[in-house]
Amino acid sequence: MITAAPKIYQSIDLFPCQCYKIVMTQEHDNQPPASARAEIARQKMLSAALDVFGRYGFDGASTRQLTEAAGVNLQAIPYYFGSKEGLYIATAEYLMMRINTHVGDMRARVGAHLLALDAAGKPLGEAEARHFLTEILQTMVTLFVGRESESWARFLIREQMEPTEAFTRVYQGLMRPMIEMGRRLIGAILHEDPASEHVRLRTFTLLGSILVFRVAHAAVLAQMEWDGVGPEQVETVRGLAAELVDAIGPLNGSAA
Repeated sequence: MITAAPKIYQSIDLFPCQCYKIVMTQEHDNQPPASARAEIARQKMLSAALDVFGRYGFDGASTRQLTEAAGVNLQAIPYYFGSKEGLYIATAEYLMMRINTHVGDMRARVGAHLLALDAAGKPLGEAEARHFLTEILQTMVTLFVGRESESWARFLIREQMEPTEAFTRVYQGLMRPMIEMGRRLIGAILHEDPASEHVRLRTFTLLGSILVFRVAHAAVLAQMEWDGVGPEQVETVRGLAAELVDAIGPLNGSAA
């Protein structure tokens, strides 16, 4: 009896440890894999960086501001992005990805149709061009007039004023293809060469008619006497986008 007692106590003493190990194992099993946790942290940093860089610019944004906004430690920037510069470039690519989730399907569909016409040697009809152009502009309204685009606009406007490598990537990867698609459509409507100076100017004028609702957001709210931009206001501007496309016509036509 005396010799058996320590074994009983030993098994009792081990029981809490075994339970603790089981609980810890279960908690560990419930956590996402290390790679998933790393991606979550990376996405948090990119989302925060888009806002911070947009507000303060590359030079004005400190690494402490960037990490505090993301809720990570200072070592996260060199660990995930190599440097502040690396984070800035990654933020531009993240911005392109965010925008592409809204316009990617439409861009691919319209682009495929244009390629099919080219392959068949067929011209793009004016009615088709107006339809596609209206869809593009209305998608831009939904994307840029809504509140989600505030941080995007700040970042893009800064890059327009003081372009860096980030602008080059955004322009080549997103802006240029969309602008050239718009030129192709407007050229078909005007029966002019899409590469002509006039069509290029008309394209930027049309795009500016939509982007002004973001760039001059405060003035728009004041003049329109809107408290903010919600679904009703977005639908109103989408209707305006359709009117703008309908108004496009040759200089010697009935519409200007």
